[in-house]
Amino acid sequence: MTPSSPSPLPNTVLLELNGLSATETLARDLARLLIPGDFITLGGDLGAGKTAFARALLRVLAEDPELEVPSPTFTLIQMYDTPRMPVVHADLYRIRDQSELEELGWEEAGPDSLLLIEWPDRLGDLMPADRLDLTFSLSARHPDARQVAMRGYGRWAERLGRHVAVQHFLRLHGWGEAVRLPIQGDASTRAYERLEKPDQRAILMIAPRRPDGPPIRWGKPYSALAKLSESVHAFVAVAHGLRAQGVSAPDILAADLEPGLLIVEDLGGDGIADANGPIAERYEVATDLLAHLHHQALPVRLPVAVGNAQKAEDHVLPVYDLDALCIEVELLLDWYLPHHCKVTLGGASRNRFVALWRDVLMPLSQQGQTWTLRDYHSPNLLWLPGREGIKRIGVIDFQDAVLGHPAYDQVSLLQDARLLVSEELELALLRRYLTARKAQDEAFDIAEFMTAYAALGAQRVTKILGIFIRLDRRDGKPGYLRHLPHLEVYLRRNLRHPSLRDLAQWYQETLPQLVGGA
Repeated sequence: MTPSSPSPLPNTVLLELNGLSATETLARDLARLLIPGDFITLGGDLGAGKTAFARALLRVLAEDPELEVPSPTFTLIQMYDTPRMPVVHADLYRIRDQSELEELGWEEAGPDSLLLIEWPDRLGDLMPADRLDLTFSLSARHPDARQVAMRGYGRWAERLGRHVAVQHFLRLHGWGEAVRLPIQGDASTRAYERLEKPDQRAILMIAPRRPDGPPIRWGKPYSALAKLSESVHAFVAVAHGLRAQGVSAPDILAADLEPGLLIVEDLGGDGIADANGPIAERYEVATDLLAHLHHQALPVRLPVAVGNAQKAEDHVLPVYDLDALCIEVELLLDWYLPHHCKVTLGGASRNRFVALWRDVLMPLSQQGQTWTLRDYHSPNLLWLPGREGIKRIGVIDFQDAVLGHPAYDQVSLLQDARLLVSEELELALLRRYLTARKAQDEAFDIAEFMTAYAALGAQRVTKILGIFIRLDRRDGKPGYLRHLPHLEVYLRRNLRHPSLRDLAQWYQETLPQLVGGA
């Protein structure tokens, strides 16, 4: 499959398909992009390759290379239930009037189906605004070759453009022929793939620049208020900084910063927890890593470098300030209360909630700050038994790193958002951390740290309760709801601290079902 130069339109690309294998490769490539509800049209003359492509795509989606895919020329419509989504394959060649379309019944497959339509010109003004058009034609170069013009409309324009950019990026850096295996991503819009060649593996990270959301306060979107990174520049910089401190962060093998494309070292898939929960030895090393980092004088400004080459201006770590911490806890009010608890607060109760949190968090912004990786928990920590000491922990997903209190990452680890860490193990690991810090610095204040630990633990749980409900209701990701019970356990643990007495009273009065006897 040989790409020609893109057309002047950024949402169009022309390809030469040299045989059936090239058609199958195109089908595998496009299958990575497809999501429920997509609309794909297949145009072109008879015998130009439309049905061959549809058959290849359906076999990829069905994960069955022998799937029988008859042409729907006479049945007009065929439906398939694939692991990814239902698929409707329709051939409109014999349709003569738009009114006949109502009798086909593809709406029975539901709005989450992929629609794959041959002879789309029969749709007329029923053609959707968001779609991908593939137009096939015979090639003058070889009787077995075909040409296909792909053009994206609406939201598909950006998706197609990104697909072409990824293909070019991989070829440029020697990974064009690698096997690409999707990896389940995190709660963000980033996508990850494992790249495999006979002698090498790596991770492809696709992280386009974060678009600004609507302004919610002081003319700023939530992402700016909460100090979330906007681009992969932060990931590259923090990876470089962690490696300079002896931490096993992925090496950056290749980068195209503006479209947000990275090829990074593959640290494997062995984590610090298993089906039975936390693996104590691995959590101990993860705790030691934090104690090591928090003892260092860490730079605020980090180079955005790949290898020995500076790729952009330095990245300056933002401060995890009072406003950022407070805007995060308000997610409980905006999502968890109304959508999960069916509770609507009056203005006075909301104002009291915010005021109580500001009183709790204000002192923490005046205490010693260090790198705060923010999501330092089991999904982002990998076990590397072939390395020594703290290098046995591989760290990923740190692009939102800020300057904050050292207790934040410790509570992220020991009150893991994705699984329940027993209170016994939490306290044992806390003792391990505190002992290490006291040995490093006799002036280290254990009582002050524990006050911050409880406050930031309550803050983090409060935020995540809102985020997980938002992921369910806004983003259609209900899987996060299974984590709510242990988050509630963590919240009750934190609110027992004497310094949070007034805040605990607010939770008790407003959400007694959440905190019980906190």
